[in-house]
Amino acid sequence: MTSVNPQEVARLSLIAARARRDIVETLGSVGSGHPGPSLSIVEILVSLYFSELRIDPARPRWPERDRFILSKGHGALACYAVLAQRGFFPREELATFESLGSRLQGHPDCQLTPGVELSTGSLGQGLSVAVGVAVGARLLGKDLRAYCLLGDGETEEGNVWEAAMSAAKFRLDNLVAIVDWNGLQGGVTLEVMPSLEPYGAKWEAFGWHVLDIPGHDLAALLEAFARARAVKGKPTVIVARTVKGRGVSFMEHQADWHGKKLEGAELVQALGEVKARLDALEAVRP
Repeated sequence: MTSVNPQEVARLSLIAARARRDIVETLGSVGSGHPGPSLSIVEILVSLYFSELRIDPARPRWPERDRFILSKGHGALACYAVLAQRGFFPREELATFESLGSRLQGHPDCQLTPGVELSTGSLGQGLSVAVGVAVGARLLGKDLRAYCLLGDGETEEGNVWEAAMSAAKFRLDNLVAIVDWNGLQGGVTLEVMPSLEPYGAKWEAFGWHVLDIPGHDLAALLEAFARARAVKGKPTVIVARTVKGRGVSFMEHQADWHGKKLEGAELVQALGEVKARLDALEAVRP
């Protein structure tokens, strides 16, 4: 087990709180977006972009960079909020989200947005591309890693498992999949769909190393990424148990906040809650 620096966790917690504020403010100002799926992946993205990934915001296409693919493209706003904090583009640009001509569309566009590796939105596609990245890196002799974030419902897609089989066949230990397991998809619970259980055992049967962690625990995320780096001869999947709508009390665990408009009294309450969390962390910052 690796040792995680508490100061690093505190630093990342503050970044995550700022990202949640920016997500809620943007949702309120533009009147559209996906609140639940964006809020559930904040800690995953922060731990990746501010600790795990080898990247350079000043050179978004640096050939030696690690590649991250947001396969659940409807979580784009969370990704944009984190990319802005990481320095890929100004935070003020978040106000143009989903606007005509904006670089920040409702689903990621790799032709427009610095730091976005793949245009996503059609679910089930990202892991196949991540497998290709990992294979390509090996063939080129490059020491880079590929990461792919999927939704739990997204993994009902058959081509996800085709990609999983290929990753195991080629022993891609430079590939990490992260599953945002919040138990909800679209406007329904996973239980009404074909069963994915036993979930971890499925990935193991497909030849993957499986880590099952609390997905909002930054220390657990950092440790999981470190453990994934130590695995040799097989890819790793991190099943991150999250809460849809995390950080806004009336959104948490609620399927109907997948793509619902945030306005009026609900917007005021949501802003109050995320800003209170940020203020509390700012108050104890060294």
